[in-house]
Amino acid sequence: MKKISYTYWKEKDGMYLGYLINYPDHWTQGEDIEDLKTHLADLFDLFESEEIIGIKQVAEMEVA
Repeated sequence: MKKISYTYWKEKDGMYLGYLINYPDHWTQGEDIEDLKTHLADLFDLFESEEIIGIKQVAEMEVA
């Protein structure tokens, strides 16, 4: 099992929106927080299993 970071918020209509920190351009939603986490996990599995052209990612590097 791998831990992944995500950002989420609740909208006025009661839906939860969120995205994976490493893939900030790709939002998803859920009816509750658990539903949102399921959708985020599906996105993570897709992005990690396939090389999809054009997906922006966040990364870190060290500089001297």
